[in-house]
Amino acid sequence: MTPTPTPVPTPTPTPTPVPSFTLSATVSPASLVSGGSVTINATAVSATAVSGAIVDLYIYAPGGTTQMTELFFTNQTFTAGQSRSYPWTWTSPAGTAAGTYIVKLGVASAGWAQTFSWNNQAATFALTAPLPTATPVPTAAPTPAPTPTPAPTPTPAPTPTPGPTPAGAASPLHVSGNRLVNGLGQPVTLHGVNRSGTEFACIQGWGIFDGPADLASVLAIKAWRVNAVRVPLNEDCWLAINGANASYSGANYQQAIKSYVTLLNQNGIYAILDLHWNAPGTTQASNQQPMADLDHAPTFWTQVANAFKGNNAALLELYNEPYPDNQQNSTAAWTCWRDGGTCSGVPFQAAGMQTLVNSVRATGATNVVALGGVGYSNYLSQWLAYKPSDPQNNLVAAWHVYNFNACATVTCYDATAGIVAAQVPIVVTETGTDSCDGTWWNTFLSWLDAHQTSYQAWTWDTWGGSCPVLSLITDYSGTPTTNGQIFKNHLALLP
Repeated sequence: MTPTPTPVPTPTPTPTPVPSFTLSATVSPASLVSGGSVTINATAVSATAVSGAIVDLYIYAPGGTTQMTELFFTNQTFTAGQSRSYPWTWTSPAGTAAGTYIVKLGVASAGWAQTFSWNNQAATFALTAPLPTATPVPTAAPTPAPTPTPAPTPTPAPTPTPGPTPAGAASPLHVSGNRLVNGLGQPVTLHGVNRSGTEFACIQGWGIFDGPADLASVLAIKAWRVNAVRVPLNEDCWLAINGANASYSGANYQQAIKSYVTLLNQNGIYAILDLHWNAPGTTQASNQQPMADLDHAPTFWTQVANAFKGNNAALLELYNEPYPDNQQNSTAAWTCWRDGGTCSGVPFQAAGMQTLVNSVRATGATNVVALGGVGYSNYLSQWLAYKPSDPQNNLVAAWHVYNFNACATVTCYDATAGIVAAQVPIVVTETGTDSCDGTWWNTFLSWLDAHQTSYQAWTWDTWGGSCPVLSLITDYSGTPTTNGQIFKNHLALLP
């Protein structure tokens, strides 16, 4: 009988250790007046050897949910046990709200593909309101204290060293024929989500974002194979007018939006900025209107274009959902859409799309500009006929399609959007189903795929799991609702 051989155990392979870090920071001074400077010294100690890491420093406003600014260092190499320091001096904008600000630190792999370690509160510092200037002792002019001598922030943002687009970052876009193409001339189709909150939280006086706007939340969005996020804006909050809460408007609001766009772009995600809520005169921008208003919208777009000029990974959607002439698909509606002025169904002087395109281009900004049609951006039948002139030839048609819209069948898509898509790019900046109808939604999304058309679902917010609220997620880690699962599954099947 052949003896049974004694089994020799297979040696267990030694797993490659996952990089981990001890992250800490000190600040000096611990308290400063608004407009002053704070020096942060961040320290990262690696437990293992690692190369190509990204060390990310953030400053968050009181409450820890609104990002003020960010500085990151790419291609960092550590030996096991090595400690590295990252100094950063930040000058708070004059008028920044008082409170306790939070320093957060993170270390990630190249391209932010994996977060190795995160410290959600590495340090804090207090920002106080500036003291009133004392009555001057007879002098020719009051000393301009306590505001420091104006100077650029010592550390450049958003990247510590200028250069080409970092690996993994979103490449600049422009229009070529009926496609969007990147800096290498490669066609790009945007698949993404809306991140609602920045249009209403500020004007309601309780914040800027609805939910987190940090790296972890962006990576959760990206995990769905998303490469674009639409960020709705509020006119009054950007311009700091009509009683918008000072803590959440003006420089604070603008910086939060800029930082979020930077964070998206660094992670390979394009940003679409749209004017979502507005109002004329002294009326507060607490909802959407039939058209952009002539009182404020041109100024709004001049400022936004200046803020994102040179960043062509940010697209500018000039108005969310125009519906002049009482939601009609009429000559009067399209004429108002392009030319503005006194319009049927609009109780104020409207800013037409040509005026807003001119406002953007007058700044020198060459960003792609998106224009949604009339009828809540659902009608595109006359888009080509009323298309504004653009010296950059960098316009795309924005389109909104829900299952309950007038144009929500393949027959309508073919007869209207199909004609437009043959000549200019279409970007569907909102789509969804209020009945969790997977058959309808997949039919529409597949039509868009066949026409190489971009689309963004509404919305990446935790507003509840019922179908009519149109939320895609139940938490900001990306757990899908029923609607969200339909969209996530569709994205997963894309080539």
